[in-house]
Amino acid sequence: MSDTRQRVLDDIKSAMKAGDKSRLAALRLVSAAIKQREVDERVTLDETATVTVLDKLSKQRRESITQYGQAGRDDLVAREKAELAIIAEYLPAALGQDEIDAIVERAVSETGASSVKDMGKVMASVKSELQGRADMSAVSRQIRERLGA
Repeated sequence: MSDTRQRVLDDIKSAMKAGDKSRLAALRLVSAAIKQREVDERVTLDETATVTVLDKLSKQRRESITQYGQAGRDDLVAREKAELAIIAEYLPAALGQDEIDAIVERAVSETGASSVKDMGKVMASVKSELQGRADMSAVSRQIRERLGA
């Protein structure tokens, strides 16, 4: 079991004892998503796979915040932001733009990428370093611009 998953389970117990219902609900959501992926793939997730699940959950929350904001549903925006904040506690520290730029540049030079056709190679190269630490859709746009699309 990954360290992050164990932390989530420990924090669920703490939230139950403290009676923090909103935190408990968000943590149960995280735990359920991890368990679902394990059941679907019939494996025990390692730390990297757990972070991937958390990254997916945070991306879903960001998209929901945008959609609820456009619909004027401030109550739902607040709930999604609260869940996003809790999920973010379990993700690795976010990288700064300079660090992301350096990783992208290194990947472009290592893979010998010269056009957008090579984008898949570059994304595969940076994914392990940036997953959960940067917005991958923004990284994808940055790589596309770097390769001249």
